[in-house]
Amino acid sequence: MAPYLFIAPFVITLLAFWAVPLVRSVVMSTQQVLYGDATFIGATNYERLWNDRVFWQALFNSVRYMVLTLVLLIPIPMILAAIINSRIGSARIKALFKASMFVPALTSVVVAGIIFRLMFSETESGLINQVVTFFGLDPVRWLREDVPGLVALLALAMWRYTGVNIMYFLAGMQSIPTEYYEAASLDGAGRVQQFFRITIPNLKPTIIYVMTISIYGGLAMFLESFMLYAGNNSPNNQGLTVVGYLYRKGVEENDLGFASAVGVVLLVVVMTINITNLTLSGTFRKEANR
Repeated sequence: MAPYLFIAPFVITLLAFWAVPLVRSVVMSTQQVLYGDATFIGATNYERLWNDRVFWQALFNSVRYMVLTLVLLIPIPMILAAIINSRIGSARIKALFKASMFVPALTSVVVAGIIFRLMFSETESGLINQVVTFFGLDPVRWLREDVPGLVALLALAMWRYTGVNIMYFLAGMQSIPTEYYEAASLDGAGRVQQFFRITIPNLKPTIIYVMTISIYGGLAMFLESFMLYAGNNSPNNQGLTVVGYLYRKGVEENDLGFASAVGVVLLVVVMTINITNLTLSGTFRKEANR
């Protein structure tokens, strides 16, 4: 009984907080739920979702945010991790840099969102607008327009998650045998060549892992946008995400059946992208060969 007792907490947690809610959500997505009364309506919620322009805008916002976070939060932390892992510079300074970069991950998203909302205020007294006007440019209405609002969201993501990804990449780099770099140095390879020929190929499992969790994190982003825009109603829905749309329908409008359909579609989108990514990267093929 010992093995079963050891895995029991995980199995119970998985069933109680993932499997059962997932099945219940799929069932509710085919129902009209009003004040505890559920009526089966088939695929009506999915038909409404297909014809809902706001949902497609929310999905576009989430996918755009996810793609841009992948572009920013994989190469930049990887390069910073390579610099920290190198023999260049003082070990104490690099240790201080690592600690300072990881601190934002320990900060509450609520607090960070409020701070960034004040920083990106459209008034001239906002910190970012003070920097903009210092260079002779006009103040920007950061949270009133689409692209500046996206820049604010990406700045918050960079500030919060760069340090976390640095730790992932640094752990992967420290597992690469130093003999590889010594042999490359003897063959005359420079640091840039070593980075592209040794570091990146050996970091492939770490890159795939970071990409997988970043895809999920980007598509499931909600609280950052909610706090940055001080609510779930951004101008022209420019900050509305899929999870924010689910929250609007399920919590604010009490349309739980339709919100469940949104959640099921989001799950399908996330799983499709991640399974495609893992298949193309050869992850499943490696598992089969073991």
